[in-house]
Amino acid sequence: MLELADGGKGMRRVERYAISSLPRDAVQDGAIAKIEVVEAAMREAWKALDTRTRDVVMALPASSVITKKIMLPSGATEAEIETQVTAEANQVASFPLGEISLDYQILGPSVKNPNENDALLVLARRERVEERVALAEAVGLKVVVMDVDAFATLTAYEQMAFQLPDNGKGQTIAVIDVGAHTTHVNILHDNQTVYQREHALGGSALTNEISRRFDLPSEEAEDAKRKGLLPDSYESEVLQPFLDSLAQEIGRALQLFYSATSYHSVDHILLAGGCAAIPGLDDVVHSRMQTSTLIANPFAKMAVSNHVKARQLASEAPALFVACGLALRRFDPT
Repeated sequence: MLELADGGKGMRRVERYAISSLPRDAVQDGAIAKIEVVEAAMREAWKALDTRTRDVVMALPASSVITKKIMLPSGATEAEIETQVTAEANQVASFPLGEISLDYQILGPSVKNPNENDALLVLARRERVEERVALAEAVGLKVVVMDVDAFATLTAYEQMAFQLPDNGKGQTIAVIDVGAHTTHVNILHDNQTVYQREHALGGSALTNEISRRFDLPSEEAEDAKRKGLLPDSYESEVLQPFLDSLAQEIGRALQLFYSATSYHSVDHILLAGGCAAIPGLDDVVHSRMQTSTLIANPFAKMAVSNHVKARQLASEAPALFVACGLALRRFDPT
């Protein structure tokens, strides 16, 4: 959980944040498999956050939504737009419209036809939305926006684009979000998404290897990994092989991108997610890819309140990448 505030003069401020861990099987394929376990973790994080703010933004995983770019007449009435959006949703949905939550966002005038607007249609099973809303309500929170994690990634990326030449314009950027069990690949060109894919790889493989090699229960292995309490042989025998393997998998993910599109290279790799905080991963990826590689820190230009330890925030920033994108919705003009 992350809370952002208005720092004045257009600046955002990191007010407070809290991280609570989840067992591997608590969420499966985007669905909450163990409601009581996730609720307990949310309650723990909420308590640690120590805030009066109860409005929250949550996200569905990209794998749980269907998106489609559509064209809408620029002069259409709300009723006409609703009719067209419903018709488009009916074409792409594989389940009855009565079971769907949907929304659309007008992106702006179409390049192909100035009399029409490009729009993005997003739909998901209503039960996936409702289970998250119910979860928040059980903790005493109110969901004001339901986003998609891939969109939140783009919002957080905008806070980092200043670190790239010409703010990323005209360049191809690979945002690689490496979580515990899943890696999300989001490729941008000229700061617009051109490719998205999810891969079944993540930091849990490192925890599993620590558990096996040092004969530790999974929870103890994870705790020892986070606190740096492992034997001296850990780095050479366990960590380095894992980093090499992860860099290799990132390379394969990019090869899939090249084979599926007309692109043949990326200009920069941006590493996000909990695994991006592992020391040395950026160096290994850079060495293997021969591509500029950055660790995601969307808070680089933000102020920090006295509730937050700046050094700790910097080390945990990659894990808060999606949360940052969600919290930034508080500043949406609409």
